[in-house]
Parts: sequence; C-alpha cells; structure tokens
Amino acid sequence: MERLKRRVDFRAAAAAMRAPAAAFLVQARCRAEGGTARIGFTVSRQVGNAVERNRVRRRLREIVRLTAAQTLQAGHDYVLVGRRAALNRPFEQMMRDFATAVRRIHAAGPEGTGGAPKRPLHEAGSPAGTRPPPARKPKRNRPAPSVE
Repeated sequence: MERLKRRVDFRAAAAAMRAPAAAFLVQARCRAEGGTARIGFTVSRQVGNAVERNRVRRRLREIVRLTAAQTLQAGHDYVLVGRRAALNRPFEQMMRDFATAVRRIHAAGPEGTGGAPKRPLHEAGSPAGTRPPPARKPKRNRPAPSVE
C-alpha cells in the first residue's frame, strides 16, 4: 500500500465517489493504470489545533493499517478526511465504519469510483435553447477628456 502525496491525486479522489461516516469521510477513485491501493489522509484546521489534528490522523492511519488487507482494492486511490468526532469515537466503531464505507463505495460500481465517464453538465439541466439569451446593456458613449 502506497501513500498519496500529490495534490492532483487528492483532487481526483475528491471528484469521485464518497462515503461519509461519523468520524471521517472516505473518498475513492479507480485508477486506469491499476497497481496497488494508494491511501491519503487529510484533516483540516477546523478539526482543532495541531495536537488534535495529528491525533485524528494517527487514528485514521491505524484503522487503515489494521483493516487494509480485507477492505482496500488494488488499483484504487482512497482519501480519508478526518472529522472532529474521530477524537472521541470508540476505535472499534471507527474500524467498523471504515469497512462499511469502503464496502458502500465498491457496491456503487465502477462509475461511482471514477471508472466510467460521467455525463456532461449541460445534459444534466434543462435542454439547450430553452432559455432566452441574456440581455445586453448598450454601450455608453463618453466624451473624450479635454486637454487644455
């Protein structure tokens, strides 16, 4: 299992499937090139000070270390986003939450983890051409400044 380190990889996982849990959010995407599972961790400053954020990150890393063999699939990128609830939630419950979240992600199928292309945004809304074009404001003619 490898670690995600580049921002591009974190952003790609954020754009794919996600499964929320009480203490964290799991984001996952299927990579085209395959390979071993890669995992990244992030905890924002809203969670608390540096000591609390590091404690959440350590708990998340330990959950992945203990359950990775039976839950994570090869060829996928996973990002765990820590929440403040991870400070007080029982560790065993967090392990069950992680296994459930990963199972939900993979039950969604390949489109859920970024394997299949999504529909373009313009197809999701109203049909093209039904809205009138925006009104244009006329240009104001300003007199040229006088030079004396």
